[in-house]
Order: sequence, then C-alpha cells, then structure tokens
Amino acid sequence: MFGALRLLFLLSLLSPLTNAQSNDERQVLLNLKSSLQNSNSKLLDSWNATNSVCTFHGITCNSLRSVTEINLSNQTLSGILPFDSLCTLPSLQKLVFGFNNLHGKVSEDLRNCVKLQYLDLGNNLFSGPFPDISPLNNLQYLFLNKSGFSGTFPWQSLLNMTASLLQLSVGDNPFDLTPFPKEVVSLKNVNWLYLSNCTLGGKLPVGLGNLTELTELEFSDNFITGDFPAEIVKLRKLWQLVFFNNSFTGKIPIGLRNLTRLEYLDGSMNKLEGDLSELKYLTNLVSLQFFENNLSGEIPIEIGEFKRLEALSLYRNKLTGTIPQKVGSWAEFDYIDVSENFLTGTIPPDMCKKGKMSALLVLQNKLSGEIPATYGDCLSLKRFRVSNNSLSGTVPPAIWGLPNTEIIDIELNQLQGSVTWDIKNAKTLGSIYARKNQLSGEIPEEISKATSLVSVDLSENEISGNIPEGIGELKQLGSLHLQSNKLSGSIPESLGSCKSLNDIDLSRNSLSGEIPSSLGSFPALNSLNLSENEFSGEIPGSLAFLRLSLFDLSHNQLTGPIPQALTLEAYNGSLSGNPGLCSVDAINSFPRCSASTGMSKDMRALVICFAIASILLLSCLGVYLQLKKRKEEGEKYGERSLKEESWDVKSFHVLSFSEGEILDSIKQENLIGKGGSGNVYRVTLSNGKELAVKHIWNTDFPARRTSWSSAPMLGNKRGGKSKEFDAEVQALSSIRHVNVVKLYCSITSEDSSLLVYEYLPNGSLWDRLHTSRKMELDWETRYEIAVGAAKGLEYLHHGCERPVIHRDVKSSNILLDEFLKPRIADFGLAKVIQSNVGKDSSTRVIAGTHGYIAPEYGYTYKVNEKSDVYSFGVVLMELVTGKRPIEPEFGENKDIVSWVHNKARSKEGFSSAVDSRIPEMYKEEACKVLRTAVLCTGTLPALRPTMRAVVQKLEDAEPCKLVGIVVSKDGGEKKIGANDKLCIP
Repeated sequence: MFGALRLLFLLSLLSPLTNAQSNDERQVLLNLKSSLQNSNSKLLDSWNATNSVCTFHGITCNSLRSVTEINLSNQTLSGILPFDSLCTLPSLQKLVFGFNNLHGKVSEDLRNCVKLQYLDLGNNLFSGPFPDISPLNNLQYLFLNKSGFSGTFPWQSLLNMTASLLQLSVGDNPFDLTPFPKEVVSLKNVNWLYLSNCTLGGKLPVGLGNLTELTELEFSDNFITGDFPAEIVKLRKLWQLVFFNNSFTGKIPIGLRNLTRLEYLDGSMNKLEGDLSELKYLTNLVSLQFFENNLSGEIPIEIGEFKRLEALSLYRNKLTGTIPQKVGSWAEFDYIDVSENFLTGTIPPDMCKKGKMSALLVLQNKLSGEIPATYGDCLSLKRFRVSNNSLSGTVPPAIWGLPNTEIIDIELNQLQGSVTWDIKNAKTLGSIYARKNQLSGEIPEEISKATSLVSVDLSENEISGNIPEGIGELKQLGSLHLQSNKLSGSIPESLGSCKSLNDIDLSRNSLSGEIPSSLGSFPALNSLNLSENEFSGEIPGSLAFLRLSLFDLSHNQLTGPIPQALTLEAYNGSLSGNPGLCSVDAINSFPRCSASTGMSKDMRALVICFAIASILLLSCLGVYLQLKKRKEEGEKYGERSLKEESWDVKSFHVLSFSEGEILDSIKQENLIGKGGSGNVYRVTLSNGKELAVKHIWNTDFPARRTSWSSAPMLGNKRGGKSKEFDAEVQALSSIRHVNVVKLYCSITSEDSSLLVYEYLPNGSLWDRLHTSRKMELDWETRYEIAVGAAKGLEYLHHGCERPVIHRDVKSSNILLDEFLKPRIADFGLAKVIQSNVGKDSSTRVIAGTHGYIAPEYGYTYKVNEKSDVYSFGVVLMELVTGKRPIEPEFGENKDIVSWVHNKARSKEGFSSAVDSRIPEMYKEEACKVLRTAVLCTGTLPALRPTMRAVVQKLEDAEPCKLVGIVVSKDGGEKKIGANDKLCIP
C-alpha cells in the first residue's frame, strides 16, 4: 500500500515536467509546420496548439508521450527543414522526409540529433554539401539518395558508425569526384549499400569482401576502374549486385558461382572480357545483364534452365554459339536482348510461354531459320526486333496484328510472305521496319486501322499492287519508305492528309499518273524521292514551296515547264531523265518551252499583270471587310495599336526600361528571327543597352486574327491569357544561372505576350558552326561552350524547385555572349506555349527539331529530361565533328547520331569522326567528349546519363592547358599543363 502511494506521489511530481516538455515539443513541431509554408495545409491540420503532439499526423511518441518519430514521407512538402529546433527533441530517433520537395541547405545542427537511428532525406531538392554527422553514432539507416547534395560527402563520419550502420544510400547526388571511400569497408554490419551515380572514381578498396552481411550492393554510373575485384565472391548473402556503367576491366572473377543467392546481376557498360562460364551456377537469377562489354564465348546452355529468369540482356558483346533454346520458358519472362553479337542458330520458341514477354531483341546477329509462330500469340509483346540476321520462311501473319506492339523490325533478312490484314489490330504500332526482305503481295487496306504508325519502311521487297487509299488515315505518319518494290497505280490523294510526313521515298517502282499537288502541302516534309517511276503530267507548282534536303523526280515521264523555283533542282539532276520537261529559262540539258508547252513573254506578262490585279482587288476587299468588322465590334475590341492596348507587366529583375520603350520597337525593321515559338526582335534602349524580345500571339482575340505578325497562331478557346501561361512564365522567371539566358520580364495583353530577354551579340552556336557567320572555334572554346551549355541544362533539370524540361535543345538555342560564353535559350518555352494554347485546344504542340529529336518521340509524345539529354548529345557531336545534324554524306535516312555511332565501331574509332581542324594534341579530349555524346544519344532513355553525370564526364575531358616544357636529364621533353597535368601530344 505504501509503495503504491509513493508511486502516485512521484507521478504527481513528474506530471508538470511532462506537460512542460510536451509544450516545448509542440512548439518545435509548430515551428516545423511554419517552415513548410508552401505545403499541403490539410496534411498538417492536426498540428495545432490544442491537440496533443502524439495525435499530430506522422508523429509517434513513446510511453512518456515524448516524440520519437517524425514520418512525413511522400507528402509533396516544400520548404527548409529547421534542424536547429528539430534536434532539440530529446527522444527523437527516427526522421523521415523522403520523396518531397524540400530545398535549401541541411545545416550543421543535424549533428545535434544524437539519438537518431533512422534518417531519410532521400528524393528531395536540397543544395550544397551534406554536413558532418560524426556524433550520430547510433545511426542505423541513412538514406540521402537523389537529394541534390553536392560538394564532398563527409565519408569520415561513417567511422563513428562502424557497428551501428545497417543501410547506407547516398547515390544519385552530384558530389565532387572522389576515390571510392575506404571508410565504407569499415561498416562491418552493413547489409545494403547504394552508391550509384555519386561520382566515385579510382579502384574499389581492399576489404570490400569483408562486408559479409551485404545483401544489396550497387555502385553503378560511376568512374571506377581496374579489374573487377575477386574478393566480391566472399559476399555470399548478396541477392543484388549492380555495377553497370563504370570502367571495370578483366574477367568475371572465378568464384562468382558461390553467390548462389544472387537474383539481380548487372555488370553492363564496362570493359569486361572473357566468357560467361561462371554464371551458369547462379540458378536463382531473375535478371542477368552484361550488355556493352567485350565478353566472348557462348551463352552457357544452363541459363536456359534457370527457372526464375525474367530478363536477359547481353547485347553489344562478342558472343558466339546459340541462344539456349529453353531460355525464358519457365518463368514469367519479360525480355531478351542479345543484339549485336555473333550468335547463330534459331530463335528460341517459348520465351513468351507465360504470356508476359514485352521485348524480343535479337537484331544484328547470324541467326537463321524461321520466326517461331508462337510469337504471333504473344499479346504482351511491345518490341519485336529480329533485323539484320539470316532469317527465312514466312512471317507469321499474327505478328502484324499484335495489339500492344510498338515496333516490328524484321529488316535485312530473307523473310517471305506479306503484310496481312491482321495489322488492323495493331493499335499501338508505331514503326514497321521490313526493308530488304522477300515480302510480296499487296499492302492491305487494313493498314489504315493502325493509326499510331509513325514510320513505315517496306522498301526493297517484291510488294505489288496499289498504295492503299486508306493510308490517309495515318495522321501521325512521319516517314514512308516504299522504294524498290513493284508498286503500280497512282499516289492516292488521301496521302495529302498525312500532314506529319517529313520523309517520303517511293522511288524505283512502277507508279504512274500525275503527282498529286497535295504533296506540296506537307509543312514538315524534308525529303521527297519519286524517281524511277512512270509519273506523267506536269510538276505541280505546289512542290516549289517545299524546303527539302532531298528532292528527286528523275527518270519519270513528266512533261511541261519546270517551275521556276525548281531551277536549282533541274541543275543538280533531280529532274533528269524526263525528256518531256522544258525550261522557261535556259537550263542546260532541258529544251526551252515552246509556245505550245509554255507561254510567250507577252502572255506571261499578261498573266502576271492579271494575277497582281486580282491580288490587289482581293486585298482591298479583305481590308474593307476587316475594317467594317472592327467598326461593328465597336468599343468591345476597338482599333488599337500595340501601345494602345492594356498591358500587364511582370518584372523579374530591376528594370531600366519601360513597357512603352519595348512596344515602340516591335516592328519589322527590328525583326532578327522567326522560330517555332514566335518572332524575335532586337530592341535598342535609349541608354544603348540591347534586349531580345520574343512576341507570342493568342489568336482567338477577334481583333487580332488577321494580324500582320507572322508569329505562330496559338489557339486558346477560352480567349485571352491563360493561367497556365502565367504560371509557366513565373516558373521560368525564377531561373538564375550564368549559362541560362536571363528573362527580365513578361508583358502580356488579351491577345499577345512579350517575353523580354537579355540580348547575346554573338548569335547562336549554330550560326558560328554552320552559317555564313561561322568562325574558327578552337578546341578550348568548343569545350568551354560544351561544359557551359551542359551546366545550364543541368541547372534546368536539377537546380530548380521543379525540373524544367527544355523540349527543344539544339545549337541554335545555345546563344553566345561577347566572350563566346554559352547561354541556354528558349528553355521551357514549348511548355509555355502549350499552356497558352489551353487544355481544350485541339492544337498539339510538337516540340523539337528534326535531327535533334530523341527516338522515343516516334512512339510517344511524353518527353522528359532524358529527351533533352539526347538532344544535347547531338549538340556535342556538332561541336566535335563540325558537322550539321543532317548531312548528305551520312547516307540515306541517316543522321549525325548514326554516323558517329558507326564511326565509333570502326577500326579507327572515335578519332575518325573528330573535326580535322582540331589539333592532334586535343584529339584525345575531343574523343572523350564524343564518347559522352554517344552515351547521351543511346536509344533507351533509361540508359542515358543525367545532365549531372554529363557535366562530370565533360569536366573529366578538360583540355590540358600548356604552361611549359620540361627537359629531362637524358634530353627528352615533356609538355606540362596546368596543375602538372601531362599533355599528350
């Protein structure tokens, strides 16, 4: 009895202390709430002065009602964490803020959270270095991956956690390049290490094999070198080992067979040699990937017996022998990619036995036999690529109608059969590549049902019959190659409905009739080849308005006068082999048009005068009707000049000019450029400063529909400005980076918008590389432009509160200041315009420029940061090679990407693609940049580096700056660069 009373007495004394502590903790949490001012307010509604802290959302308390855990992961929180107060919570053991939008720096106060056992700040937008946390010697779990931290990571902090730390994840952060940290090998109890993409270099330290508790080990996307260490085979608890995209050499170590728990093994994109024999014992593998190495020998037949295998990727090696025939037949197999090897034999028939397969990729081998009919039943298949082999037999008809397939690639084989009516079921099919086979029969009318088609290449086969009329239903069709077949009949008029076409080749057939005038109405057409057919009649005048890189109507039966605008084509042979053609003006090899085929000078003059008079009459009538309409609209819209309209100015910097000064300068004589997003004017202010102003119209404002401006007409069914436009511009205005063009302000009215930027006097990189304004850029300048532009793009992707996807990265959108320092321009403008169009608009904004567009854009209109990375890779290729993205020397249907990739595989390697004007002493650095460009332009977006990684790779390729020559005692010389870097001549 006495003991119970004593306990009650003690509790009564403790109660005031507990209440005081609770109030202190409540104040800390309310302070945290106020720091998250831009976050989801409803989430933190329970965080108020009346509720107990233990009832706050995401809060856990101990038995003494003291806060032990704050868990607010994945709640779209933003703001800066106040660690100075958070770390005063006396019982705090677990802090979880992963998957939010938190930003700013993590302060040194974090070291005061000495009881922390679990810290998760992963997947946020922090900046600056991560602080030293040596006092946190109780820490068991540390997750900082993909958080934006930079500088040098405090690896020495780990030495105080050697016994406690169980899981460490610091990958996907742009840390400074540092050797693989030796401190890691002291973490004797760690079971999970994620160190991918955090700029580690050097060799793996001795002792890694002592971390015998490891179950997951990832250090991919780094710069680690040397032979892959044999001591890894000691880690017998591993079930995941991932080290792709490093520079490991040597062979797969003997003893790897002992890691029998391995389920996921990925050593791709290294320089490994030898065979795969050690892998045949790893029977629990679910995913096996070693693509892009120098591996040789055969694929072990035992891999075909792996009961759990779902993914096998071994492409771009030197493998021989056959593909194990039972591979993929046991589990829910997902994909195989063994392309670009020297494999023989047949395609295994049962990889889609469980009906889950998404990709069959065996292109560029020496496979023979038929395509197994079983794949016609593989309804899950998205990518079917068996090109460049020696396959024969008939293509299973059902292959053409697979409902989820995005690409069918069977080109460069000896396949027979025809494109069947089954294609009507191919609702997601984006590309057909079937050139150089023995296909016959007719193109079925049912192809019109495959409305997702973007590319069709059936060239160099034996296909006959007519081009189906239904082809006009393929509204997304961009490339049509039917050359070298036995097609007859005329080009269907419906083809004119395919407004996305940019490449047409119908040459070397037996097509006849007149060339449809609708072919001249394709806005994006870049190449038109109708040569070696039987077309007759006159050349449609509409073709003269096309701006083509390839135009060929030669060897037909065309007659009549050559349109004057096609005179150049007549000179270069594009119209030769048409004896019935004549020229109004004297052109070699073409007779003058007689009175019967052409017109006399007097008749032509009469026609011209009549046309001019008609145009003037119609113009006057149009002006009269427009004035009448405006008068009727009266005060609602009025006749206002730009300056008379009501303008809303949003300034993002201190301005030294007025809106009137800008508006007065928007006139034709100041026009310096026209682009897909609007007209650009150079404005000279009264103080002599120059600005660049981009003019964008909202054309649904009635009084401006017939504006003299040639800026793009951007529909907006709601009329006037859109909130999305304002929001996007506001987001762009917050961007501050030395390599991004500065946006001073926006000036908007009901019917148009002006974006005012800084003016860069040296024009664009395109100008300086490819036009009459080009200049000799030495390698140091090219390199600085590459790094600067990369840093600008890196900032847009990783340094903003939310990532900004450029959508149209190209050399003409990289501007140069007076010192030739680069600035990224037009960033995010495609999104701005899309916002201005409005959600209800039927207009589809297609961002990107031919030659720079990533291949995935052919199958989906969804773009992300990796699409920008691809485009930037093209820019790097321009800088290193000095060539345009599209050049005749690349070959038919080829661009700079395929050209450079082919050069890289040649005996001469990358050096054969380097601009001859680059001095020999810089060739190695140029090759390094070109290697980075190749990584950027990989086909699969997931395998392209981030812009952070690109910047790091480019900085590693910094040219050696010669500062002197040292003569050794034996008379030899060596060139020494800055920081004692040896210059390789």
